[in-house]
Amino acid sequence: MAVTINGKEIAEDVVSKVKASAADLIETSGITPGIAVVIVGEDPASQVYVASKGRKARECGFHSVQYTLSEDTPEDELVALVEKLNADQLIHGILVQLPLPKHIDSGRIIQTISPDKDVDGFHFVNVGKLGTGEIETAFVPCTPAGSMLLIERILGRDLSGLNAVVIGRSNIVGKPMFNLLLAHNATVTIAHSKTKDLAALCRTADILVAAVGRPQMVKADWVKPGATVIDVGINRIPAPEKGEGKTRLVGDVDFADVSTVAGAVTPVPGGVGPMTIAMLMANTLVAAYRSVGEVPPRF
Repeated sequence: MAVTINGKEIAEDVVSKVKASAADLIETSGITPGIAVVIVGEDPASQVYVASKGRKARECGFHSVQYTLSEDTPEDELVALVEKLNADQLIHGILVQLPLPKHIDSGRIIQTISPDKDVDGFHFVNVGKLGTGEIETAFVPCTPAGSMLLIERILGRDLSGLNAVVIGRSNIVGKPMFNLLLAHNATVTIAHSKTKDLAALCRTADILVAAVGRPQMVKADWVKPGATVIDVGINRIPAPEKGEGKTRLVGDVDFADVSTVAGAVTPVPGGVGPMTIAMLMANTLVAAYRSVGEVPPRF
């Protein structure tokens, strides 16, 4: 039976380190890490995510501000706000909650954020640094960064000799995950909807990362015995046992089935999810340290 990787517990370890390091920075430099979160519109899921980020930032001792803009906010107005935050010395991390309304060009907004404050890791400068192995000076997107930390807890930092397969080629998870695994010396294959015989490819993986948004797609017969399986998927499926119209959260991995074969596997919920917000706090802390020329802690 596989070890269940407790993302909630590991995320709490990260947050504890962030709190302690933030307190040290405040004491030695008088600098309080600051994060600004911008949300446009009334999307309920986005509201929940933004509220949780704000709570966690305050828990870490950060200066946290939220800007809630109406759904019909002009693109130029949002650009102006981001530019204002770029110039604000009290703000070290800027996060614009996605998705944005259709009339706003998300790419333009992301590229307006200063690379030094891009704690989501989506700016071309940070994407380029990650792609060329400059991880020490890049901001890495929070979900793959958190996933990598879970892998390190099981297998260590050096993945030499291990085969990894990443299912999914998104800019937010799949591609940065590929680059992170490569930087840790794994031999990496990225798979997607056009990949032939996906199950056979997955069976070659010592490390399998699923990030495609297809509920419980990965079954036990896709998994190499003893493999480490990271489930990035978050899907809602009907749960009639809970009552009419009720749903439950599942990942891209059939957790119960895969647990009979894998060496270690993340659950959903309680696996990668908590790590995402923890790594956002870590990135913001790192940005604050860099802003005063201090060497940031390593996570």
